[in-house]
Amino acid sequence: MTAPTLAETRDLPAVLDLLTACSILGIGRTVGYRLAQEGSFPCPVLRVGHQYRVPTAGLLAAIGLNGDLSRGVPDSGA
Repeated sequence: MTAPTLAETRDLPAVLDLLTACSILGIGRTVGYRLAQEGSFPCPVLRVGHQYRVPTAGLLAAIGLNGDLSRGVPDSGA
């Protein structure tokens, strides 16, 4: 899985699966799951049943976007 572009990041849902978050952060699957289990993932992680979910707002803050995805990204016109 390749990391999404900044324009694609604008369309992310409010909560992501752990593997998508790992891809955006450049973290491999095994390391990502280990960090989530240890509570050391670089952004907040929610445990929902047997799955991990990552709030997009926390992920964007972790990579320095702080939820502002409009800068430098052309509007799609939609």
